[in-house]
Amino acid sequence: RNAPEILFDMLKKLEYRGYDSAGMAYIFNNKIFIPKDKGKVDDVRKKLQPEKLRSNIGVAHTRWATHGIPSQINAHPHADCTKRFAVAHNGIIENYKELKEELTEKGHKFQSETDTEVISHLIEEYYTDDFLVAFEKAIRRLDGSYAIAAVSILDPNKILVARKESPLIIGLGNDENFIASDVPAFLSDTKDVIILDDNEYGVVERDKVSILDAVKCKKINKKSHRITWDVKEAEKGG
Repeated sequence: RNAPEILFDMLKKLEYRGYDSAGMAYIFNNKIFIPKDKGKVDDVRKKLQPEKLRSNIGVAHTRWATHGIPSQINAHPHADCTKRFAVAHNGIIENYKELKEELTEKGHKFQSETDTEVISHLIEEYYTDDFLVAFEKAIRRLDGSYAIAAVSILDPNKILVARKESPLIIGLGNDENFIASDVPAFLSDTKDVIILDDNEYGVVERDKVSILDAVKCKKINKKSHRITWDVKEAEKGG
């Protein structure tokens, strides 16, 4: 199915969280495209017209400004210098200034005022030949809270995710999988979920999901849960 359209539908279902901008990163023809802007989901959708885009993988985000004013440049997702990696992130990276200074000294060029952008540049810095290894090294450098979703043209069939003190849930679909900060985003597509705990990260592919422990650096078996309520009940009951 067409990821850009699905992503905007999911963002719409999470509007209650509050935000000032919206955007997405998707892969097409071995390139990452990151259409994004400040404003309401409906207004940004009209500008970006996701129904005209084509991709089967992507991440999207509605941002609530913490570092830098609401703007097109500060909207998520954020890429690295080479545009090979893109990251969306909920939370606050407390040591981002030190990381940004370190990466700038190494030649990295930053586009935004956000704390999030350091994550994509860290992945770029650590990448040699394995997206997951670079991602693992990057998240170990982060202090603070985060729910992270990352994509790369170097491994275009995976979304890498990590959680610490910010909610992250994986939806297990039929020949497709989803990630979100809350269940209503994908409840119309699946009711089977894996709830990540702190210091866990994962690899989400079309037909499988792997979860790892960031402390022990090994795979773990996470049980899936069945959601017993539906979207209408969620909208009614509070």
